[in-house]
Amino acid sequence: MLTSTIKNITLATSLCLVAGSAAAAFDFEVGDEGKLSFGGYLKVDARYVSGDVAYRDFWIGSGQPLAESANQFKIFANESRFNTKYVHGDVMGFIEMDFYGGGGNEVVSNSANPRLRHAFINYKGLTAGQTWTTFMNTSAIPETADFAGATIGLAFIRQGQVRYEMGDFQVSIENPESVGGDTANDDLPDVVARYNVKGDWGNVSFSALGRNLNTTTGNSETAFGGSIAGVVNTFGRDDFRFQVHLGDVGRYVGVGAVQDLVGEEVESTTSYLAAYRHYWTDTLRSTVLYGYLETDVSNIERSQWSVNLFQNLTPALAIGVEVGNFAMDDQNVDSDYVQLSMRYAL
Repeated sequence: MLTSTIKNITLATSLCLVAGSAAAAFDFEVGDEGKLSFGGYLKVDARYVSGDVAYRDFWIGSGQPLAESANQFKIFANESRFNTKYVHGDVMGFIEMDFYGGGGNEVVSNSANPRLRHAFINYKGLTAGQTWTTFMNTSAIPETADFAGATIGLAFIRQGQVRYEMGDFQVSIENPESVGGDTANDDLPDVVARYNVKGDWGNVSFSALGRNLNTTTGNSETAFGGSIAGVVNTFGRDDFRFQVHLGDVGRYVGVGAVQDLVGEEVESTTSYLAAYRHYWTDTLRSTVLYGYLETDVSNIERSQWSVNLFQNLTPALAIGVEVGNFAMDDQNVDSDYVQLSMRYAL
């Protein structure tokens, strides 16, 4: 019984880390085998953007080009998030929200709507609900002040799915969406398979994606894509994080940069991210990164770089500063940014 309970709690903890959430700090025993946890973090950002791509609280793969350069400054806390996890025997349930759900203005109260991030159930290797796509290796996301950092180089989607895990192999069926096509006839789920290689040196994942896409004229197109991503430990506590995505990956990569279909053609994408994190001391570290994306049909070309410095004032409280640039190279526009952050893990 004790061995089974430890195994279940360990599985639940690993799933929460995969969900990209801070480790829960408040745990409560519920009955003989039950455990209820609350976690998340509070994050406050001060952000200054200057250039001819319009201000965003965080960069995504697309942006609004400006006729003239503009400068804008904001302070916000929308990235703050809360989660709850319940483990009972072999069953684990997890739910999380943040405050990027829209609403809010600077006139009076700046109220922001909550947004569902994750809501899933896990039972003996079976996961069902909304969470990160199986195509995505969350450990390969670099530490940044800008939310997720260089999203053009990331596989980055949360969506409904049913996933089964067998050791280092995972397979899932996930929500379809023919972006740029006829979404009303998306009647076949996306299929994702992934294999993980892990060791003391870090981890690498190999992912494959297969989809059926529907054009606006009623045609059906088959799309395939692949991804290699991971984190490699280098010297001391330093690490190198990378992602490479190729093929018909469409909406799975770049956070809004790419459509799945352009007219009757399936868009082909090349996207990559490289990030190196160096620890100056046990609590002081920096990450330098570069991300790039280009497409073959619509000729989209995007890039982003940044460098930062983070310091832990306490084990749970970190402050940081980051400078960087986001460029829409296909439209010859770009913006620089500076961001200060304070993050307190609950």
